[in-house]
Amino acid sequence: MVEILDKRHRAALFRERLTAALMSSGLSRAGLARAIAVDRSTVTQLLMADDARMPGGQVVAATAQALGVSSDWLLGLTDRPELAGDILATSLSVTETGRASAIDDQIFAWHEEAAGFKIRHVPATLPDMLKTHGVMRWEYAPTMNRRPDQAIGAAEARLDWMRSSRSDYEIALPIHELECFALGQGYYTGLSAELRREQIDWIIDVYDQLYPTLRLFIFDAHRVFSAPITVFGPKMAVIYMGRHYVAFRDRDRVQGVSQHFDWLIRESLASARQIPKILSALRNRIDD
Repeated sequence: MVEILDKRHRAALFRERLTAALMSSGLSRAGLARAIAVDRSTVTQLLMADDARMPGGQVVAATAQALGVSSDWLLGLTDRPELAGDILATSLSVTETGRASAIDDQIFAWHEEAAGFKIRHVPATLPDMLKTHGVMRWEYAPTMNRRPDQAIGAAEARLDWMRSSRSDYEIALPIHELECFALGQGYYTGLSAELRREQIDWIIDVYDQLYPTLRLFIFDAHRVFSAPITVFGPKMAVIYMGRHYVAFRDRDRVQGVSQHFDWLIRESLASARQIPKILSALRNRIDD
């Protein structure tokens, strides 16, 4: 809530912020006067300690533009001096990525930035960091040429990072993704039964090693839905679009995406403890 100031206090705050912004800008009083098309004496009057009057809106707007701050900040209506466009630029970014998200240096940098915070993830397919070498070679070879080995190395590095970091990791998956994988259908058509069994065994093994630091949740996409997202603690939320990541850093949007993940957990089909049993049941459905 914005504090309501009386006229004298608001004028004093305006002078204080104008003085700070003028010093930061490197402009002289004469330079500011020229920039906002007023006499130098007008700028001097704006900075006078015993003047309780406030300038007109046109002068405030021109002054704010010249100094690279927001009018609302000068007037004490916000505590953020940045211009609205600058706030948007720092709170929202669009980053291009390739097919192999596992080898994306930016994604790994975001993980390291969030070390110590809970990381929450809805992958586009099975989580890369939990995939076997065989599955990754099958998945990436058709489109990435020599990159499967890069993806494998990066996924292993991500898993090693998760083992050594202080971050809890939550992953939510739709049940149909796991069923399609076990049955070799849809996206996983052509993946051999041997590789599918090996993959499920590997996830169970890693899960046994890392639980409860690593927790998996399964939801029914008929009831709830999620695009691929990652929430890096309170710092950032990222939505995966295919060729780009849209990253949010402002608190409200990060909180909104995190609440979306909370919803997926509330609607999950089983507790995180039951995941190995569910995976074993899916493994038994794999036919040669």
